[in-house]
Amino acid sequence: MFLLRYLVILALAISISAHAARPMVTDDARLTKGGSCQVESWAKVYSGGREFWALPACNPTGNFEMTLGVAVTKHNSEPTTDDYIVQAKTLFKELKTNSWSIGLALGTAQHANKNYPGPNGIGSTYMYVPISHSFLDDKLITHVNVGYIHYKDSSKESVTWGMGGEYKLKENLLYILETFGDHRTNPSVQMGLRYSVIPDIFQIDTTIGQQVNINNSEWLSFGIRYTPDKFF
Repeated sequence: MFLLRYLVILALAISISAHAARPMVTDDARLTKGGSCQVESWAKVYSGGREFWALPACNPTGNFEMTLGVAVTKHNSEPTTDDYIVQAKTLFKELKTNSWSIGLALGTAQHANKNYPGPNGIGSTYMYVPISHSFLDDKLITHVNVGYIHYKDSSKESVTWGMGGEYKLKENLLYILETFGDHRTNPSVQMGLRYSVIPDIFQIDTTIGQQVNINNSEWLSFGIRYTPDKFF
């Protein structure tokens, strides 16, 4: 059970998505539209378990994105666990065609289940630096993350990382491939598709993935993202 909770909180810490990131775990150095909000939601199923995520995010100023989300996890006969995530993200350099961008994200993930309260009410804290690069007039965009997480329930610390890319197969269809993890566990890999039903406003996506050299670690996910033009 401890290993499961460790992997879930790791996923929470490195799965906070931003504009155009979902279904990738590796975040991009982009933000949701300035003056608007977005909602990302997805379900992830794997052997003996499932997860449901909802991550609303708003960018009222144009360069400061706030995310407040929740994840509900059910594994075998264990009690359902709820996790809450709060994150702030900004950019130091905006991504432009055939160029690169870099940002910084800070956040906390809190177990809500009373059976696993941890030693304090602050929650596991994390940070990471996302770096993105555009190639071939935006046909290929790569992302790299390097980060750090402190786990409240074990007082352990880990270095987190992710590398991935999104390749434009057609105007509204992207193929994604990535690997991610931390220095304590085997890396994970996943691939998938993202389809823009309404470009820049509504997308659907799906992925398959697995943790390397871990039996019965395969997963399948389905998600959506909705980003209206303006809220503010």
